[in-house]
Amino acid sequence: MAPKSSDSVIADINWLRDEINRFNYQYYVLDDPSVPDAEYDRLFNQLKAIESEQPSLITPDSPTQRVGAMPLAAFKTVAHEKPMLSLDNAFADDDLIAFDKRLKDRLEHAGDIEYACEPKLDGIAISLLYEDGLLVRALTRGDGLNGEDITANVRTIKTVPLKLYGDDYPQRLEVRGEIFMPKAGFAALNDAARAADEKIFVNPRNAAAGSLRQLDSRITAKRPLQLCAYSVGIHEGQALPAKHTDILLSLKRWGFAPNDQLQVASSIAQCIAYHQRLGDARDSLDYDIDGVVFKVNNINQQEELGFVSRAPRWAIAYKFPAQEELTTLEAVEFQVGRTGSITPVARLAPVFVGGVTVSNATLHNRDEIARLDVRVGDTVIVRRAGDVIPQIVAVVKDRRPVDAAEIIFPAQCPACGSPATEVPGEAAIRCEGGLICPAQRKEAICHFVSRKALDVDGLGDKLVEQLVDKSLITTVADLFTLTREQLAELPRMGEKSADNVLAALNASKQTSLARFIYALGIREVGEATARNLAGHFGQLDALAQADEEVLQQVDDVGPVVAHFIRDFFIAQENIDIVNRLRELGVHWPEQEISASDKPQPLAEQTVVITGTLESMSRDQAGEKLRALGAKVAGSVSKKTSFIVAGPGAGSKLTKAEALGVKVLNEADMQALLAEHAATNNNSD
Repeated sequence: MAPKSSDSVIADINWLRDEINRFNYQYYVLDDPSVPDAEYDRLFNQLKAIESEQPSLITPDSPTQRVGAMPLAAFKTVAHEKPMLSLDNAFADDDLIAFDKRLKDRLEHAGDIEYACEPKLDGIAISLLYEDGLLVRALTRGDGLNGEDITANVRTIKTVPLKLYGDDYPQRLEVRGEIFMPKAGFAALNDAARAADEKIFVNPRNAAAGSLRQLDSRITAKRPLQLCAYSVGIHEGQALPAKHTDILLSLKRWGFAPNDQLQVASSIAQCIAYHQRLGDARDSLDYDIDGVVFKVNNINQQEELGFVSRAPRWAIAYKFPAQEELTTLEAVEFQVGRTGSITPVARLAPVFVGGVTVSNATLHNRDEIARLDVRVGDTVIVRRAGDVIPQIVAVVKDRRPVDAAEIIFPAQCPACGSPATEVPGEAAIRCEGGLICPAQRKEAICHFVSRKALDVDGLGDKLVEQLVDKSLITTVADLFTLTREQLAELPRMGEKSADNVLAALNASKQTSLARFIYALGIREVGEATARNLAGHFGQLDALAQADEEVLQQVDDVGPVVAHFIRDFFIAQENIDIVNRLRELGVHWPEQEISASDKPQPLAEQTVVITGTLESMSRDQAGEKLRALGAKVAGSVSKKTSFIVAGPGAGSKLTKAEALGVKVLNEADMQALLAEHAATNNNSD
């Protein structure tokens, strides 16, 4: 037989891929296979044979490309184009009812709100980016702003489409979902591990996380992972439906398997009933869940409700009651935090609860110990609150031994021996040692180099502890005077590791003002407050010189936080450290004048940016508008001053037009920026 022409081979490959993709869609999405496994295997093997003979015709979206690639050296960190936020939690029906009331008040909506109800799968959040229907990138949630690129691993998961089904999807589409391991797959994985005398996983979530973080994606390919898509992030080139549940149905058309428990509730009462029903069915489901997620179904209402700094206002996770177990409180130790707070920590007889073995639990403070009336030796009920932080919730008083000992708070700091004093208005006690306290030094330095602060890769808690214990560093500034010889002499370091740490320290010198403010560890100044302070003052010197009245003009800064900030910057030892850091090369872009002195032509104006911009990203446009005093919001409302709409603008543009909000295109925005830039230059 004469060999086939290249066009004929390509036609065969395309036909086989289309057929296999169609069978995959019927099997995984519709749960309605149309051919027996033997026929599927025959076509799949036929495709593999052709591709092995002509490997130049293999494409990344071929159904055969799920076997994994060669191992990576490390995962690359990538910024999310749109942050992946957390969800606020509810733990009781009253919390859910209060959530519903808040939404109605904000929407000025008297009737019932329609909600989408979905199980909260206990897995790993993931972002999948498709361009022209092809999977081009997969990121973990990470810290919400940046995630790790695990594309090679995600490609091996059969329920993740490598190519979207159909032809009506957006040109760029980010799908968000949860990677999880079904209970049956988890059991089989552990059975195989036991047979091979290998380490077994504690629970399906840990197994899923460990599988996704394999540097060798061929290992991931052997793990029984699945994807449940639950939302869309960025989408360009086409508007999406006006309801969340209809968006999920669109995802189903494009090749994503929906959750079989998805429902619409027409009232908060129906949400509560759904939560009860799913809680009752929890143990019978094929996968682990730790609660239910309720989302406002109407996308326009979602956009009107908007976001707080870390979570959407329009969604909430109603967690199931945490699992509880009995154990014994064997001892109480006291730990010193970076701000000097001395916290009691319960040492427990190890107990398996919530999928992990728990041996420590927080006791919070003196008031909590008094409320529980807990003593050393007591039998206690321990719970993983929110399935994350173990805590003691009750004492079994009738099991109290006669020699149970009261918990005595220390009069001196357990780390440095300095006086431990009560703080007026607080339940905590604090060490007065300040920087002479090694515990505070360690915690402050660990915070300074953490990912959300200066992000010094490779400088973890254990290494910081060694550096402090050996007196190689006493302040954060000392980090930048470390030498290769000093680091290489530490246990488990060596010259290569030392070079990597020094390189990371050098790279961290170039940062942002917001990150630097956060890294300083000022009490009650988190990421959002640090960003607000940086945006308001523009320069560190302006912030350092501000009095409490001026500080309170910043969003999220009240009297208490203003007092903490002012206290920090009037302490000469803190100023000395900041100055030394700058002398050692730590720097960031600063405005020539502070925001308070700078012309603010868009002050008091709220702007929304939607669609795709050609000359810059939406984030860049937002920064330019903020520099002129504008507040950049994520949703359109009656208070919106104007929107900037690029190609692909969808419901936000529609809503703006309906509300009569002024609409600018990209050229209009550029003209506005140029006009005010010229005005600012003339004013100089």
